[in-house]
Amino acid sequence: MNTILITGCSSGYGLETARHFHRQGWNVVATMRRPRNDLFSAADRIRILPLDVTDAESIAEAVAAAGPIDVLVNNAGIGVVGAFEATPMAHIRKVFETNTFGTMAMTQEVIPQMRARRSGAIVNVTSSVTLAPMPLAAAYTASKQAIEGFTGSLSHELGAFGVRVRLVEPGYAPTTRFAANTDIDVTALIPEAYAGFAAPIFEAYARPAMTTKESDVAEAVWRAVNDTTGELRYAAGDDAVALAQAS
Repeated sequence: MNTILITGCSSGYGLETARHFHRQGWNVVATMRRPRNDLFSAADRIRILPLDVTDAESIAEAVAAAGPIDVLVNNAGIGVVGAFEATPMAHIRKVFETNTFGTMAMTQEVIPQMRARRSGAIVNVTSSVTLAPMPLAAAYTASKQAIEGFTGSLSHELGAFGVRVRLVEPGYAPTTRFAANTDIDVTALIPEAYAGFAAPIFEAYARPAMTTKESDVAEAVWRAVNDTTGELRYAAGDDAVALAQAS
């Protein structure tokens, strides 16, 4: 029976992806910074482990506790929306520590076992901000674009060992906790000089023509894991699919 380890399972994409793979009969290792046993109904084949992707010791302990895994999904991330000028460099570094370096560190930790078995898959969850330039998202976009390049390159070198590396690119999902998983107030990142520019953008966010659901991402991860055609990128959600087709 296959085993999948997913980061950032306390809510949103990670939680729904864990539930989706469990429904398909997989063993699921659901990781999160602060484990919560109330997120899943009592069932076998689900293990909840603590994991902070910015902490090397936490990463090593979680991967060791998980045992052999067939798939890693790097989903854990934090968001930041606001004028780049007003975004503290300390917070930008924090975003990169989770979104970029956390993904890289998790990947590096599982490569040896997958390479030795000459099988496995690594799926990195990025964002539709990598598909088209979007305002008030410069730092966040940079953290995700780095993973796009990283994944494309890594897919070649690990492909030589039978390990598949894929990207899932979700669109805008208003039902997730994107704005809540950061410790900085968005209003603090919109100085007065940017107020007129930002207002219509936030109004558009409040009335999106198309959006992404958590289930869209779970299904895209499922396709990425099981597709053997060699496809690198999997857009998730109607809005992301439209952007991918236009790019």
